[in-house]
Amino acid sequence: MTEFQKYIQRYVDLIPTENWLEEMKKTSEKTVALYSFLAEEQSNFAYAEGKWTLKELLQHLIDAERIFAYRALRFARNDQTELAGWDEEAYAKHYFSSERSVQSLIDEFETVRKSSTLFFENLNKIQLSATGVANGNEISVETIGKLIVGHTIHHLNIIEERYLSKF
Repeated sequence: MTEFQKYIQRYVDLIPTENWLEEMKKTSEKTVALYSFLAEEQSNFAYAEGKWTLKELLQHLIDAERIFAYRALRFARNDQTELAGWDEEAYAKHYFSSERSVQSLIDEFETVRKSSTLFFENLNKIQLSATGVANGNEISVETIGKLIVGHTIHHLNIIEERYLSKF
């Protein structure tokens, strides 16, 4: 197993059932419920110096999902153009999430997730098994869908362990 495969597998292993499309819906509901519980002041909280605030973390989930879904779209449509990677820390420097309400971020997350869910639900087996290269690594459309779910679960776990315990 390559380092990239190990990296992806750590996220995929977090998905509690085989039905990753259903888990995509469940993680959306859990994310929205968690963020809806937060007061505006809490959403600007970071558990340590140099760590993202809860708003920045939600913006990260939104950006990551958009990028992953875009890659999946390209590969599902048999586009064999190699796609570049992205630097999440560089993106974070330009979030300006503190200027937004937590509700606006929740709304954006819900819209992006609904779009991703509809996209993946309507792919056939051929499209789901299609592959492409992103950031120098080959990946299938289905694995990208699972990555979206596992990545969300990963960050929800961090929120529960490192953020909510501080309130």
